[in-house]
Amino acid sequence: MNTTTASPPSTTTTTLTLGRASFFASRSLYDWLYALLLLAGAAFVWQRYGAAMNDYEEGILVGAVPSLIALGWFWGPLRTLSLGVSAATLLAISLYMRHTDAFGADLAAAERIFWLKYMLSSQSAILWMGVLVFMSTITYWIGLLSGSATAQRIGSWLAWGSVFMALTGTFVRWFESHQIGPDIGHIPVSNLYEVFVLFVWLTTLIYLYYEQRYATRSLGAFVMLVVSAAVGFLVWYTLARGAHEIQPLVPALQSWWMKIHVPANFVGYGTFAMSAMIALAYLVKTAPARSLWTGLVGVPGAVMLVLVAFWAVGGVSEPVAQALLKTMRMLGGCLALFAFTILARGVIDRHTPEPEVLDDVMYRAIALGFAFFTIATILGAFWAAEAWGGYWSWDPKETWALIVWLNYAAWLHMRLVKGLRGRVAAWWALAGLVVTTFAFLGVNMFLTGLHSYGEL
Repeated sequence: MNTTTASPPSTTTTTLTLGRASFFASRSLYDWLYALLLLAGAAFVWQRYGAAMNDYEEGILVGAVPSLIALGWFWGPLRTLSLGVSAATLLAISLYMRHTDAFGADLAAAERIFWLKYMLSSQSAILWMGVLVFMSTITYWIGLLSGSATAQRIGSWLAWGSVFMALTGTFVRWFESHQIGPDIGHIPVSNLYEVFVLFVWLTTLIYLYYEQRYATRSLGAFVMLVVSAAVGFLVWYTLARGAHEIQPLVPALQSWWMKIHVPANFVGYGTFAMSAMIALAYLVKTAPARSLWTGLVGVPGAVMLVLVAFWAVGGVSEPVAQALLKTMRMLGGCLALFAFTILARGVIDRHTPEPEVLDDVMYRAIALGFAFFTIATILGAFWAAEAWGGYWSWDPKETWALIVWLNYAAWLHMRLVKGLRGRVAAWWALAGLVVTTFAFLGVNMFLTGLHSYGEL
């Protein structure tokens, strides 16, 4: 007789997850330490300099702390960047304060103290920014053409280093401006030199966020090209005009509006430039060769012929003639760059993300930039009302800012309502860089108006 012994029933434990930890409960120790340090720094600033602040500056300080905490919690790398820049800036200030004059820190110490002279003075830090941007661009391209993940990772590290040095140079320059004399100190976003530094680190930082979000470094080769172009202009502008010298603000710029209008504007400029370079990568990857040669060579070539004809007709002033020469040189560089990307399109196609990913990054960059550019335009209207008595005066800068806004408003409308995708959207985004560049730089080169604070 066979007997079967029944085995005991198996026991299965099921864990029911009712929900995830709250936002604050999920914060790490580093998150809380970062927030604590920011609060302590703000309290020190309030105690030390509160008496010298007006209501607007106090409001900016109060609003900046939770904003920086939220950004650091949203994107972890910003915590280390913020703390590192703060430490480097405080070190530079302490070195400056070793030697004082009748007004404050002796800025001549930048020529005597090793760390200030070669690393931490504003001009040294910004020069390091430029070197790191060029090195990052070259390394990104080596990684893209060779398919080396290591080279691309080094390119990313160098890009982070350029942001670190740019922010350090910006904050140290802010301190230096306050040591020159009464009523000279100001946030360094008041002229072409300072806003080009702003453009460089903002564009690079925004790209690095998308690099991490989409887990691809191959687009750095394209985005850092436009950043390198900005650094190249900055080097020329410094050597030709001595633009790095800190100057007192003109009366119209002596306003707290500048502290928020200009950075918001350059988030727009930076993301629009980034979207154009992503569009270039998209077109190199997907467009027929004939279309690329026609668009990327024919269009800049036609613009150059128009400029030559305009110059040949005569009647242009010497400054305009010089501006035309500079524009033609820049277009020549663009022609060489575009030709290279077309010739290398096979390698680029293999090592860049799928077109759908490029299209999505392009859209998100334009959407972010459009939001900030809209805010900046509204803030600019309020500033104009305070400075000149009217919200809008059809000044050339204002007119071209409106053209930029309408261009990207139409692009977003066509995408969201009509489903605009693919090469048409990419060509449009690339053409938008021409419009944006003229609004940013061309107005200063060819036109004059109420916004002519950084003539070329």
